Amino acid sequence: MKTFLFKPKTLSFLLAITLLALTLAGPAFAQALAITTNDFIPFAQITFVPCANGGAGELVLLEGTLHVQNHLTISNNRVSLKIHFQPQGAEGTGLITGDKYQSTGVTQEQDSLPLTNGAAEFTFINNFKIIGVGPDNNLLVHQTVHVTVDANGLITTNVNNTTIECR
Repeated sequence: MKTFLFKPKTLSFLLAITLLALTLAGPAFAQALAITTNDFIPFAQITFVPCANGGAGELVLLEGTLHVQNHLTISNNRVSLKIHFQPQGAEGTGLITGDKYQSTGVTQEQDSLPLTNGAAEFTFINNFKIIGVGPDNNLLVHQTVHVTVDANGLITTNVNNTTIECR
């Protein structure tokens, strides 16, 4: 079972920024265009922790603030997008046991796209941890996704590695 803390709701915002930048850009850029945004968004998420509750698992309500940073650069016929998500002050409570948890991690995405004809790359790395008090109830999730598309639109690299472990 894959459970994700970070469900980016900023995709439409990023697409709007990208479309605006492309519209204003014209056919060529004399200089790079760069836009950076920082947002701090309150969140609440219920996540299943399979190692909680003595190994029986339980749902954990996580609450905190999610720092979302977006950086968009347009230069030399390329759009580069870097997105960074990081929970801050995220704490959780087991809905069965009442056990307390801390949530930490970093999720990053980096994309490189051509404005006209060319290869593209997409990289997504997610490190997500829910740490409980005591032994054997910590959930560690690591995901790496990388896709490369050549100038003809063919996928030449497609990596998808996910590990989920209890410690």
